[in-house]
Amino acid sequence: MGTHRRAFQAVLATMAVIGSLFVLPGQGTAESLRYTALGDSYASGVGTRTYFEDSGDCYRSPQAYPVRVAAEIGAALTFAACSGSRVADVRRNQLGSVTSATGYVTVQVGGNDIGFASVLTACARPWPYTCWDEIDEANRIIRDVLPARLDRLYADIVARAPQAQVVAVGYPRLFNGEQCNAGSRISPAEQQALNDSANRLARAIKASALARGVEYLDVRKEFTGHAVCDDAEWVNGLSYPVLESYHPNRNGQRLGYTPLVSEQVAEPVPVPTVQ
Repeated sequence: MGTHRRAFQAVLATMAVIGSLFVLPGQGTAESLRYTALGDSYASGVGTRTYFEDSGDCYRSPQAYPVRVAAEIGAALTFAACSGSRVADVRRNQLGSVTSATGYVTVQVGGNDIGFASVLTACARPWPYTCWDEIDEANRIIRDVLPARLDRLYADIVARAPQAQVVAVGYPRLFNGEQCNAGSRISPAEQQALNDSANRLARAIKASALARGVEYLDVRKEFTGHAVCDDAEWVNGLSYPVLESYHPNRNGQRLGYTPLVSEQVAEPVPVPTVQ
């Protein structure tokens, strides 16, 4: 009896995970490439200020690059990315959307594992507070902790969809050294250190991805000249509500991420459903 109960509970858990995913209606056909977008707030579209009403705290946006990419390539999108997700959350709550029928996967995660939001909050405190300790801790996690987490995640994705093209999407550098937000005191030196951490994060994601046969998409060059305080910002500075802060805005999603992610698709050929 205990075995049957555990099996039933496992089925319920699986149904709950699948039910929490967001499949966009009216996109693609039965023969379309099946695209699953995994990740955190950068993938869900936080920063664009427009969200699907039923996406709740995941803050999935119709302006996010997964939605735009799916429309461009004619793919059927399962939009699993969710704000606040760490690697463990992607494995626990989003991997259920990746199957042997999935043809294209993007995964963008790691920023929350290193506590980047908390680091930015510490850096934005008024003088004389600084955030060097927080930056050092983030760098330690990038070096000592994150690679193993990413390795397991990428291995899981490849195992679930061995025929799929899997792309690990990176993060931009956020700052250009200027201070233009009156309510956020992040010194030029701290901005440079935060950009250095973004570079470290990029190298860690790339190394883990390539080791598992996953492609890596570097967006840092694309966002250069469009950082916080640049004339054409693709990233929000300190914003209201605070949730929108330090995330790509609509232009960042549309002009920064979407073209790169769309171009990454090797061939929009659907993977046949396993009978």
